[in-house]
Amino acid sequence: MKTDYNDDLEEMPDEIDFAAGVRGRYLNSVEPLRNLILIEPDLFETFPSAEGVNDALRLLKKTSAEATSCAKRLDHAKAS
Repeated sequence: MKTDYNDDLEEMPDEIDFAAGVRGRYLNSVEPLRNLILIEPDLFETFPSAEGVNDALRLLKKTSAEATSCAKRLDHAKAS
């Protein structure tokens, strides 16, 4: 049998007290995690830290940019 969603929210357990709570207290501490990306366990063995992942991605980006730049020069030379 399906229960009504509003009925579940009407009663708060006694052990939960938000009286001293501050709205948005941890907002700024969570902000940097917006771009959280999970890697697979087999890659974690190769890249055990964020630094290793970032270094590898920067190298890949640089290599890709260089390859694209070379390809554009070759295309331009063929067209001339």
